[in-house]
Amino acid sequence: MPELNLGLLQADLTQLLLQTGWVARVVLLILLGFSVFSWAVIYRKYITFRRARGQTARFLEVFRTAQSFPEARPLVATFPATPLASVYAAGMQELNSLRASNNPQGKGLKSTDAINVAMHLASATEISRLEERMSFLATTGSVTPFIGLFGTVWGIMGAFMGLGQAGATTLSAVAPGIAEALIATAAGLFAAIPAVIAYNYFLHQVREFATRMNNFSLEFLTRVEKIYM
Repeated sequence: MPELNLGLLQADLTQLLLQTGWVARVVLLILLGFSVFSWAVIYRKYITFRRARGQTARFLEVFRTAQSFPEARPLVATFPATPLASVYAAGMQELNSLRASNNPQGKGLKSTDAINVAMHLASATEISRLEERMSFLATTGSVTPFIGLFGTVWGIMGAFMGLGQAGATTLSAVAPGIAEALIATAAGLFAAIPAVIAYNYFLHQVREFATRMNNFSLEFLTRVEKIYM
């Protein structure tokens, strides 16, 4: 019985979609486009953050077990997905520059402010990279319910117009228009809800990585002060 009811529901839904007007079809196509693209963004961002988390743990293990400072280029090549690698490379580049220009022997650095600034700028760049396409998820979550609402209003208007033309206050006269309106509402929510959930999740991940990069910068500067100051 449940399988039979599901089959009937699918058949009725297909027939209803075929009977919708051009405005409802345009609304549904727009919502479908938002939904497909947002799911593609969600999948790509999920893979990106999963790889970044795994490589961050291994990167920190390599950094913390090293006696001094490992070469930046091999680390970046080995752990390209973690934002900490780029921050480390920026810090090492500035450190080597200070040592070459002011301190050939590698001792007696007067300040680590330049290194701190370089790592801070690298962190900002990495945060921007992690936030790529998240604005689309925010837009999808905020716009698609209103697009669905437009389809809902249009469907109700069509239902009442059909009721007036039929001259009879029967359920069969308004049912197609009401059903069309409810489909637009459901499609808008179907596109919006996953996008909002994913956006909040990824935003939390970005903030977590921002904290990790800030903590790593402090850890890096502490080691610089112990070795070169």
